[in-house]
Amino acid sequence: MDLEKYMLPCLSKTLFGIECLGCGFQRGLLLFLQGNFTAAFKMYPALFTTLLFLGIVGLHFVDKRNNYQKYIIGMAIINGLFMIAGYFYKHY
Repeated sequence: MDLEKYMLPCLSKTLFGIECLGCGFQRGLLLFLQGNFTAAFKMYPALFTTLLFLGIVGLHFVDKRNNYQKYIIGMAIINGLFMIAGYFYKHY
């Protein structure tokens, strides 16, 4: 099955011709799910921190007993830094 034809296009790249900080996430996730971790990292270097961040956010909604707010804020900052560093890694 060719999943690339179902992927959403980047609005920033379509309108302005400039990749955003999230460009490559869908393809990187697809490579990750196929087990190609190195190619997934090269496609989107912040993939692993993004998945960890989304996992913590999911835990926050599932486990109401614990307060995950500190972890969410910390992981959001770390993920943002990885996204910026990954953008420069891919383009410069």
